[in-house]
Amino acid sequence: MEAERKIKKAKIELMRAQMPALRLWAGVMMVGKTSVVDNMPTACTNGRDEFYGRAFIDSLKPKEINFVVLHENMHKGKRDLTTWKKLADENMRLANMALDYVINLSIVAIDPGETILAMPRNPDGSRIGLYDERFKGMNSKQVFDILKQGQEGGEGEGEGEGESLDEHDWDGAKELSPKEQEELAKEIDRALRQGEMEARKMGNGTGGMDINIENLLRPQIDWKEALREFITSLCVNKDTSSWRRVSRRYLSNDIYMPTLVGENLGHIVIGADTSGSMWGDNTMKTLFTELVSLCQSVTPERLDLLYWDGAVAAHEEYKAGDYEALLQSTRPKGGGGTDPSCVSEYLNENRIKPDCIVMVTDGGVPNWGSNWPAPVLWVVIGDKVCADNGKTIHITE
Repeated sequence: MEAERKIKKAKIELMRAQMPALRLWAGVMMVGKTSVVDNMPTACTNGRDEFYGRAFIDSLKPKEINFVVLHENMHKGKRDLTTWKKLADENMRLANMALDYVINLSIVAIDPGETILAMPRNPDGSRIGLYDERFKGMNSKQVFDILKQGQEGGEGEGEGEGESLDEHDWDGAKELSPKEQEELAKEIDRALRQGEMEARKMGNGTGGMDINIENLLRPQIDWKEALREFITSLCVNKDTSSWRRVSRRYLSNDIYMPTLVGENLGHIVIGADTSGSMWGDNTMKTLFTELVSLCQSVTPERLDLLYWDGAVAAHEEYKAGDYEALLQSTRPKGGGGTDPSCVSEYLNENRIKPDCIVMVTDGGVPNWGSNWPAPVLWVVIGDKVCADNGKTIHITE
């Protein structure tokens, strides 16, 4: 049986399995494209698409293929290549290890008796894939910190069992456009919620793993890092091609293209909710202090600051050189009702087309607006609601 059919068979078996914890991931397996390639040693994902080495798949038993396929799809469903990008920027090798330790422990916990899933093994019986029970219950950042300590001379790295099971296409994840990233996040969100409903219908059953997906849909990342990452990833003007790194998007078709690079930051819009509930403590001041610090460090070409309630009450414009005095010069206005759609309407009516939009609110809104002219980051203070468009982060301090 050729490798393509083996992978298809594995997905069907996993999606039909009578285990709640497997049913959770069924929808994620339909996200993106699945390819078998000849020049890949193991398997790989860019967070959306899956790639499997032909020789590697042919070397595995059916249950081992199931394990590898679920491994790649858990990376996708957990959004590992975007959630933990900062770890890869710091030390890609340790980040790869940390991600795999967490994923492999989760898969083994789903099916410890190996009725459907079996971690690949070498002829001598040793595991193909990183596995260490010391890391049970930890997230990838906690594992990363332990591995980093071991690398620096403490205890940690080198213990456990196995070698890397797959590769992680961090570059491919970066090359997804902002629109593609937003669409992917929505698609995975829908797939996980549908999978959760299917899993709950099955009850506990066998393979009873915690199927609460709150932490998957709202990864616990420091909001300051998430804010910085959102702005810098979207506002860099990528207007120069470079052959220093070949674009991986076309490699599977044997097409070699340069990547686009750039250094200047573009245009940011910040929309601040000025309803009365937003100014009860120092949270808003903390947020604006962080935004000013961010603007001072990355220096966007233009910043439009909109204060809104039921309508846009004030519009302030800033440019490079103005950001230091923003906290002293800004004059918040508003205090009426709350309607975020007034911001999207205002931007479209005035033909303002920024690179990204940061909307700040306490979440007590009747809608989340529509027809936004750029990717939107919702910074929600206090409430745990998520917007139905764009990306949402929560300020927890």
